[in-house]
Amino acid sequence: MTQEVQPVLALLPGLLCDARAFGLQMRALRGEVDCRVVDMTLDDTLGAMADRVLAEMPERFALAGFSMGGYVALEVMRRLAATGQTQRVTRLALLDSRAVCDGPGESDGRRRLIAMAREGRFEWVLPELLPKFVHRDRLGDAVLMGTLAAMAAATGPQAFIRQQQALIAREDCRPVLGQVTAPTLVVVGDADALTPPERAREMADGIAGAELEVIADSGHFTLLERPDAVTAALRRWLGL
Repeated sequence: MTQEVQPVLALLPGLLCDARAFGLQMRALRGEVDCRVVDMTLDDTLGAMADRVLAEMPERFALAGFSMGGYVALEVMRRLAATGQTQRVTRLALLDSRAVCDGPGESDGRRRLIAMAREGRFEWVLPELLPKFVHRDRLGDAVLMGTLAAMAAATGPQAFIRQQQALIAREDCRPVLGQVTAPTLVVVGDADALTPPERAREMADGIAGAELEVIADSGHFTLLERPDAVTAALRRWLGL
């Protein structure tokens, strides 16, 4: 009997994240989907990150990006559209992300955090970001805070600096939205202060047929704050 080949799902973590950001979803999808996490800590441009995704993935794959990973996912789509290969991505999920680039104030904030990391104060970066990362009611959640702290420590200051430099230099991806033809899911927490619901709606409106899923009672880290709701949305999107 021929064993059924599982569909490949590329997972792109966000800033200061690793595979643990998707850990609960990967466990839920085990046995049904071949989940492959791409390392987003090695490059200092979104283009290089996107090239890494395309080099590591097979000819056809589903693609899900969280936060910064969503920016990279759109950069992947930009590259594929430019070469007439958009069919490589069979499905697209953009989780707590946005298509627009930074405003001047946001870039200045990133540069300040880069300076902190370079000056040996990297341990203060995550506490500064936490109010925008999670729902205010979960700032006292020891398990969630521990996971975020462990991922940040594993990322380290040099990779964090590379990620922030990539985010500062990124291009506006709104022109890419109309070129996406894959079934698309856009997910956002209803209290996401970093990539708010109006930005998610902008992406969903720009992609033909995209589904928008607003996760109740969640901040930016929907994957970890409301994992069951996100997993259910991903299962529908994957047709499972």
